[in-house]
Amino acid sequence: MSEAVTQLTETLFNQLQSETFALLATVDAETNGPTSTAISWLYASNPGTLRFAVDHRSRLVHNILNNPKVTLTIFGGEKVYAVNGAAKVAQDPLRDVPFKMCCFDVEVEAVRNALFYGAHLSSPPEYTRSLDRYAAELLDGQVMSAMKKA
Repeated sequence: MSEAVTQLTETLFNQLQSETFALLATVDAETNGPTSTAISWLYASNPGTLRFAVDHRSRLVHNILNNPKVTLTIFGGEKVYAVNGAAKVAQDPLRDVPFKMCCFDVEVEAVRNALFYGAHLSSPPEYTRSLDRYAAELLDGQVMSAMKKA
């Protein structure tokens, strides 16, 4: 674990200008326990603010409205970053997307290298789409564009 900073590094900011796989941790509104979900509709609007969108049917919306504290785990370069902050609604519903989504902004409070001492990633996690690739790419473009306008 390393010292926390209060903004994204330039490298991490640049990575977050396009689709990036991340884990979003929230406090479950029913159990008060931690919960983590993979997301990809995420980008950095500036070095101090992350923006993400989730389907309105997701528990995440209720969790965040109940307790805005979140952690985004981002795999970048040879590091794993833990970005802590408070989420607030940026736009609900998110306009210009084909289904109801909620868009959140996270004011960055701390950014830490979450890897254990002496470790580095030899390769970032990768994923593939198991459904219609064309439809997924179209939706990704719509959501990212709408988030940037929100």
